[in-house]
Amino acid sequence: MNIAIVTGASSGLGWEYAKQLAPRAEVDEVWLLARREERLLELAGDLIGAEGRVFAVDLCDPTQLAEFFEKLEGEQPTISWLVNCAGYGKMGRFVDIDVEAHLGMVDLNIRALTEITQRALPYCTRGSKIVQVASSAGFSPMGNFAVYAASKAYVLHFANALSAELAADGITVTAVCPGPVATEFIEIANMEALKAGAPDFTIAQAPDVVRKSIADARKGRMTSVYGATMKAWGALSGVVPRRLTSWATARFRAH
Repeated sequence: MNIAIVTGASSGLGWEYAKQLAPRAEVDEVWLLARREERLLELAGDLIGAEGRVFAVDLCDPTQLAEFFEKLEGEQPTISWLVNCAGYGKMGRFVDIDVEAHLGMVDLNIRALTEITQRALPYCTRGSKIVQVASSAGFSPMGNFAVYAASKAYVLHFANALSAELAADGITVTAVCPGPVATEFIEIANMEALKAGAPDFTIAQAPDVVRKSIADARKGRMTSVYGATMKAWGALSGVVPRRLTSWATARFRAH
């Protein structure tokens, strides 16, 4: 049996990945992971093509995650797609954000993603595709988004390095680096004011981001960046001094 595993499937990009992967010929089941079981059940009922299978799992709970991998080991499927989409961010001055929120970002955005990737790899074969959802925030240090941007820099560099390691095995790894996307993330990150003042063209739509990233993953690309604005930011971040980008983003977001 060939499966796609999608974490963070209860909303946003994860929800859209499940919908777009379900009709693919190489996917028999989509395994949906998130905490909100009722949302996952709704999504499973809406999938066209592959059957949706619900796993209500808190990825930051080692016991729950271990139970999921026991089920994976028991069934021994082939993972044709692994999409690590679960993650969150908080905008604001580092000192003003609760320490538990900071540690939660590190735990979910980094630790859980790393563990899931490593434990899933034995079930990947030649032709399998791993999609790690990073962010354009990972291109450069960002004031007032310090921990989130740092966590996504980890995801980006981890994915690119793993892409090189697994190339000989025929397994591709793609880092997805969107800018702001019209999902629940904006509300959770306290970015409503930023969204309200931003031009429409700077806010991407989830179906578009996912569609492009799936196409890029199929082409074996290491990184997928949606939109001219984010591509320009990625290019600039490679040449502009970090001191300047950190200062500029802190000032911009403060206002």
